[in-house]
Amino acid sequence: MARPRTPKGRTRETAARLAVEYPGSAKELCALEHDNPFQLLVATILSAQSTDVRVNMVTPALFARYPTPEDLAAADPAEVEQLVASTGFFRAKTRSLIGMATALVERFGGEVPVPIEDLTTLPGVGRKTANVIRSVDFDAPGLPVDTHVLRLSRLLGMTTNTDPEKVEADLTAMLAPREWGALSLRMILHGRRVCIARRPRCEDCILADFCPSSRVPTVRSTAAVVDQAAQIDKVTPELPAGGVRTGEKLAIE
Repeated sequence: MARPRTPKGRTRETAARLAVEYPGSAKELCALEHDNPFQLLVATILSAQSTDVRVNMVTPALFARYPTPEDLAAADPAEVEQLVASTGFFRAKTRSLIGMATALVERFGGEVPVPIEDLTTLPGVGRKTANVIRSVDFDAPGLPVDTHVLRLSRLLGMTTNTDPEKVEADLTAMLAPREWGALSLRMILHGRRVCIARRPRCEDCILADFCPSSRVPTVRSTAAVVDQAAQIDKVTPELPAGGVRTGEKLAIE
């Protein structure tokens, strides 16, 4: 198969190959353990500057203590801080969690809204978090751009932008909405397992043959080699038995 040579071609081929490598829906691919949109919202806020593994260690006790937005909205900040301390930036995260829960109770009847315009009005919820909630638990279009998606999309030549919102706009313009959420999660998995920032395993990457940043030497196809050989033959004069004629140059491109 010919290598894709445009951002759109590389984006579509990336989506197709990663879907085979990391099968499943956005909900199945999500590493944050949760039972409902409210819990996912809490877990995603906690995941900032932390790991999914650490968040999953913290959330069971947090969800048991505050199972609903109403419970979290009325929480003692000191108790929440103690529960989430190991995720880092626990004071700021506690303010975001209680503020988010309060907003859900006061403005949305205790339910997590679906429209991104509503989600991004909640404390601690930016566009990336909103897209996680939409794509994972509401099966709605959303392409979260985190550091892995931002890095891989540039390495793969899918975009030249560095602003997350512009990268989101570039990628979503080249794919069907139903593919957005799962592609983001697959790129995150690939960034963690193969395209590691400091030590990329290009030799193990299923995208290496068309990735502009690949460190794996490109292997030319047999057809290309044969074609060039044929072109050389056309412009190469026949040589006498002894070799090159004296003073003659070979017209080889």
